[in-house]
Amino acid sequence: MIKANTSIDIHEIFSDGGLIAQSLAGFEFRPQQLKMAQAVQKAFINARHLAVEAGTGVGKSFAYLVPALELICRRAGKVLISTFTITLQEQLVNKDIPFLADCLPQPFTAVLAKGRGNYLCRRRLEFALRRPESLFGRSAPELETIRNWAGQTNDGSLSDLDILPTNSVWDAVNSEHGNCRGRRCPYFGSCFYRRARRALDNADIIVANHALLFSDLVLREQSVSVLPDYKYIIIDEAHNIEHVAEDHFGINFSNRTVKFLLDSLYNTRTHKGLLAYTSAEKAIEMVGKTSKEAAAFFKQVRNWYEDTKDQTNGRCYTNFIDDTISGHLKLLQTHLAKLANKTEDVDEKFEIVRYVNRCAALVQDLDCFLAQKKPDCVYWVETVGKRPTVRLRSAAVNVGEDVKRCLFDKYDSVILTSATLSSGGASQKCGFDFFAGRIGLDGFDAVKLGSPFDYQRQVTVYIEKDLPVPNDKAFIASAAESVKKYIKQTSGRAFVLFTSYQMLDEFSSLLAEWLAGSDIELLQQGAGVDRTLLLKYFKSDNNSVLFGTDSFWQGVDVPGQALSNVIIVRLPFAVPDKPLIAGRLEQLKAGGGNPFMDYQLPSAIIRFKQGFGRLIRNKTDTGIVVILDSRIINKRYGQKFLAAVPKCKIEIVSAEK
Repeated sequence: MIKANTSIDIHEIFSDGGLIAQSLAGFEFRPQQLKMAQAVQKAFINARHLAVEAGTGVGKSFAYLVPALELICRRAGKVLISTFTITLQEQLVNKDIPFLADCLPQPFTAVLAKGRGNYLCRRRLEFALRRPESLFGRSAPELETIRNWAGQTNDGSLSDLDILPTNSVWDAVNSEHGNCRGRRCPYFGSCFYRRARRALDNADIIVANHALLFSDLVLREQSVSVLPDYKYIIIDEAHNIEHVAEDHFGINFSNRTVKFLLDSLYNTRTHKGLLAYTSAEKAIEMVGKTSKEAAAFFKQVRNWYEDTKDQTNGRCYTNFIDDTISGHLKLLQTHLAKLANKTEDVDEKFEIVRYVNRCAALVQDLDCFLAQKKPDCVYWVETVGKRPTVRLRSAAVNVGEDVKRCLFDKYDSVILTSATLSSGGASQKCGFDFFAGRIGLDGFDAVKLGSPFDYQRQVTVYIEKDLPVPNDKAFIASAAESVKKYIKQTSGRAFVLFTSYQMLDEFSSLLAEWLAGSDIELLQQGAGVDRTLLLKYFKSDNNSVLFGTDSFWQGVDVPGQALSNVIIVRLPFAVPDKPLIAGRLEQLKAGGGNPFMDYQLPSAIIRFKQGFGRLIRNKTDTGIVVILDSRIINKRYGQKFLAAVPKCKIEIVSAEK
């Protein structure tokens, strides 16, 4: 029996006859899970940061949830658990936490936190319903659907809505901090966001995602917040936090962002928008002028990119192009401010002021980008799609300083865990330095726990020893023939993992006809099918093969024999064809470091571990991992890749076989 203000016997909880085993049929004692739970408990007690690499099957969530519950029993403070994927959030909220709530006698509450923009604002909905046609035109019927739903839903969040509204409609009715009347709002008592916030205030455990966590951390530096105060932080899927931090501390200024803002005010083609209902001729005229200047500006940016990309890969210098739109945005901002001052409709005033603020934010971002005001950042242009989205991007070469300041320096104990944090071998602290250095983590404890699965029995690794190296012109044709051999061996049921879309497309061209003739369906990332649908098709068709890049190396869970074969075409080295990577390598070189050994190799090892980890998801899974990059045995550094994954049977395949 767990009593308030007492510690929990971790061993008793996780033992063969413990509380979890008594409630969970088939539960098996795992020494790794117990060791992790004890390490988390110790870190909390000693106010230490802790990095835990725990292999597949350890049961990480229970191993950090139980020590978190001890904090709650001792009334030590609120705990925030952050994940990267929705899948893990749902597992925690719908499965793991409810199980422990039933299993452990001490009551506690846990709530899933969503960003404010996920909630409907009744006041803004009522305002939009006054003029649906002038605001949205053909999308106006969505408002009626939302109105009917608003009268029935208890949750009031977007995930509870049966339809997925267009961006423009949801942007007009969602809850916003700067567009809230607070207690003066006639809907304050029934506000969905306020109700959710009260639940968070009263919760013992908050479950959030990394993006929301960093939004809160950044705002706290400005003495505001989007989440209630919490004392302890557990970050699962922690290998992703560097990339999330990049987005929060960087700039992403695009033609789509500017167009969305201007069209929401007044679409010059459809004559719909916020200003269509008002007497705002000067503001409407200014929207038209700004739209034309914005189109011309981004055309210049795109032309610059096309002319220089072979030399620069999009990386740009200070004021690489003239700022021809900030002046127009400022004039538009002035006209909107005057319009807001004149209107007597309080709700309309709030709607106009939000665009005043958005214009100001765009001007600030563009000025910061063109002047390159942050010296330790990389600034670049990128284009996506046939009717391209043109983006001006910036990110810190190393976000460690920012993360350290807002996270590790502010909280006594942060627990970071993932199956892939280390780039070293089996020793406890070996290989954590790379991950820690990238996120500003120092003075921390580290635990490395292998998987409880029997990889020697479950996995065979095949290494093609005599294939040309990937940069050789002969590699693609030779490697494609090898792919055929291993796909035949498992009758499909394979992931083929690439490091670039270009190589993926080349393999697809060579293998598509052969796969069709072998009655194996080719599922190809980047061919117009949503990633989630691709995965769904793969799981339902045992003969299919999925060609994937970047996002399929991690966060994809296909247990059972549906996935029996993972083919790693090329070792996933970071190459300086992207401006941010180039900037990082330059910084290391300028500081006297070795870019390959200090960045490219450890980051490749971590990504390799992620790809390798797609195969075995439970103790009954079996299959093969195929490595087509001969450097893994022909180069001295290759052994570091093999040392970083669980020991299993390895077959070196020569050309004679």
